[in-house]
Amino acid sequence: MPKVSSVIVPYAAYLRVYEPLAAFPESERGHWTRYARRSERPSYQDELRRALADLLPTPPVPVPVQESAEAFVLEVDGVVCVCPWRTRLRGWQALQELPEELPNLVLDAMLPPVVRRQATMDYERWLARNPDARPWIRTATWQVPLNWFVLVSDEERRYEKGTGEIPPMLRYRTPMVQARRRVARALRTLKDTIDEGPLIDGLVDVGRWLEEFHPRSLVELDYGGLVHALPAGDLEGDRSAADVAAGIEALRQGDGAAAGEAYGRLVERWRAVRDRRSAN
Repeated sequence: MPKVSSVIVPYAAYLRVYEPLAAFPESERGHWTRYARRSERPSYQDELRRALADLLPTPPVPVPVQESAEAFVLEVDGVVCVCPWRTRLRGWQALQELPEELPNLVLDAMLPPVVRRQATMDYERWLARNPDARPWIRTATWQVPLNWFVLVSDEERRYEKGTGEIPPMLRYRTPMVQARRRVARALRTLKDTIDEGPLIDGLVDVGRWLEEFHPRSLVELDYGGLVHALPAGDLEGDRSAADVAAGIEALRQGDGAAAGEAYGRLVERWRAVRDRRSAN
């Protein structure tokens, strides 16, 4: 593998599901059991650096040739939970979304059409053999989708300022049953009070995704590299989950003014991030 810079790769947030070992097929469970015992495991930045390394050759490798055997691991109340990277599957899915994110000239220069066509054909063949495949990780660049905040509460927020070379960290973790309950309650309120639109569609989509996993799983919303796109003071004061919850509760109570105020705080907070994306 080519040597990759140690510079942190920023500007992506993550929604992850950690499933208990019992949720995995026996053939796969043994691998994750042994993996969880390792003293050192790679981070999300290592995954990003490996992906960037694959773009260096000519022609570039847009999707790993083999599926990753890496995962994130948590132990909660004595239960080991695993979030497989599934980098190859996520790479294929991200490749399908690129035409909506980049101009054709930029996309063709970065990944020639012949490379993208071959990757798409590989994905279609693989998907025909694995129709029920789904990722344990969702990624969003330059934003945290508002529907993600519905899954968590302000009380589950954990923020660390970071020191020296250690970057700041902002994340939420919640039990799967709680995340599903919040999605269901929010959908009832939104469908009763506003017109169909991206917020409802996104929440329906993420709710269906959560149903694919074991009920004793954990859900994690991690700002990841987005911590580098927000000024330190803004990051420390970021209470987006609280604002989303306040907005939905205001709609439930029929208080449109309070709902508008909560939405306004969210728009103002994330405008700086969107402006940086446009500047790049």
